Amino acid sequence: QVQLVESGGGSVQAGGSLRLTCAAAGRTLSTYAMGWFRQAPGKEREFVATIRWSGGSTYYADSVKGRFAISRDNAKNTVYLQMNSLNPEDTAVYYCAAQVRSDTYNYWGQGTQVTVSS
Repeated sequence: QVQLVESGGGSVQAGGSLRLTCAAAGRTLSTYAMGWFRQAPGKEREFVATIRWSGGSTYYADSVKGRFAISRDNAKNTVYLQMNSLNPEDTAVYYCAAQVRSDTYNYWGQGTQVTVSS
């Protein structure tokens, strides 16, 4: 089992920044990738960014490219999402997810709220 715990959400004005943190615990040895997703009210959950645990390759949704940056600390089993130039459309619950011995994201955190006011 793998446990994911997010932190760092909050409220910020448009143009501001936040840094989300996701700490993984448990059987993380075979982690292939970790990612961030978000779900806004009344909308489906959408992909935000992902990072390969080995090699560190990153991929972003077009809506956040150039504004968000995903990074990892392998020693701490932690992934970060630095969010800059936030706008109200970024308001959502942000979820951390992990691919562990799987082709899909099979572990999810509880989510952290990000609210951006105009």
